[in-house]
Amino acid sequence: MFSKILIANRGEIALRVVRAAREMGVATVAVHSTADADAMHVRMADESVCIGPASGAQSYLNVAAIVSACEITGAEAIHPGYGFLSENAAFVQVLEDHDITFIGPTAEHIRVMGDKITAKETMRKLGVPCVPGSEGGVPDLQTAELMAAEIGFPVIVKATAGGGGRGMKLARSAADLENAFRTARSEAKAAFGNDEVYIEKYLGTPRHIEVQVFGDGRGRAVHLGERDCSLQRRHQKVLEEAPGPAITPEQRAEIGRTCAEAVARINYAGAGTIEFLYEDGNFYFIEMNTRLQVEHPVTEAVYGVDLVREQINVAAGLPMSFIQEDLRLNGHAIEVRINAEKLPNFSPSPGRITQYHAPGGLGVRMDSALYDGYRIPPYYDSLIGKLIVHGRDRDEALARLRRSLGEIIVDGVDTTIPLFAELVEDPDIRAGNYTIHWLEDWLARNLA
Repeated sequence: MFSKILIANRGEIALRVVRAAREMGVATVAVHSTADADAMHVRMADESVCIGPASGAQSYLNVAAIVSACEITGAEAIHPGYGFLSENAAFVQVLEDHDITFIGPTAEHIRVMGDKITAKETMRKLGVPCVPGSEGGVPDLQTAELMAAEIGFPVIVKATAGGGGRGMKLARSAADLENAFRTARSEAKAAFGNDEVYIEKYLGTPRHIEVQVFGDGRGRAVHLGERDCSLQRRHQKVLEEAPGPAITPEQRAEIGRTCAEAVARINYAGAGTIEFLYEDGNFYFIEMNTRLQVEHPVTEAVYGVDLVREQINVAAGLPMSFIQEDLRLNGHAIEVRINAEKLPNFSPSPGRITQYHAPGGLGVRMDSALYDGYRIPPYYDSLIGKLIVHGRDRDEALARLRRSLGEIIVDGVDTTIPLFAELVEDPDIRAGNYTIHWLEDWLARNLA
């Protein structure tokens, strides 16, 4: 086991890793920008190192500074959290060159899954169902027109290096295709430095379902069920739950087994998430995230495991602490992402927290790095906390969510808490009857 690890991240996820490491008797090093000198993860870690100015590019994305912090403190491994460098294959390669362990998959696995075309081709070969679409990048408009005619409209044009909805355009008919193709390429070039795009069939009313997998890097892997992440705004997840309200036990077992077998065959190591669109009883692969997800706590709640602890163990060369037969689904969990944003426009709302009170009670977990007097900096993502509730069934989880939203206090900044207080009362949410388009439609009707 490692004696010391460095956490190359900030906020609630950095604090989450500190807590897991402390329970394991592993010392931690927090890195931080000048804007995060008073952050909770810095206060809670055993050591801290300032790695640069407020800008993420000059601090949390500063590979040289992070590697130097490892060498200065003697940290043997790095946990990347999510975001920042967590899926940066070049960063992992640098760590390998410096004999520093990356708590996650290999650089090659990150590289393969980071390119959506290569990921899709790989998963298809591994037997994972995929959305009908182009076999590779689409080089020109003429090819796009031929491919779209073969697939059938509507189609969606996507950047191969895309994410977060950028470089993604819908063409409902042949008349829309030229503009969609050219706009997607232009956005992809600007956002990712790569204008390659591909085309897929557009599904009209899908749900967003993701399967949690975990591998030991030596040909053994398990799945920990699925999460429904369909409630999204501008392709960003807002609420997640496990298990998915629309997924049957038989479907869960089948798609879970398919995903576990796929990652086992490539000797995948650590936590990963295979994401699907789900419609009319069918799963269609869209991408794999080679890191810990923001919404991992709902899986931890219903399966009773600590995924961060497991990541650290496997990276240290220890076997997984469970096999597939040990994993039993228990109840239902829901997570809401609380952002420092002002409604109805969701504009960022940084500032000083004048009062903070976390909800509690049976089945309630609050992952946050907030405290009274903390000043939320304006330089980073607006996520300030995750409220996770767990119940014996979905109704009980919803009841605990409703209660917890009434208990939480975050004064001094605007937050999205009022949004969830309304959503939890909506009949569609209570019935689990929603798709990836539901929230955008709801917001247009209720927060316009």
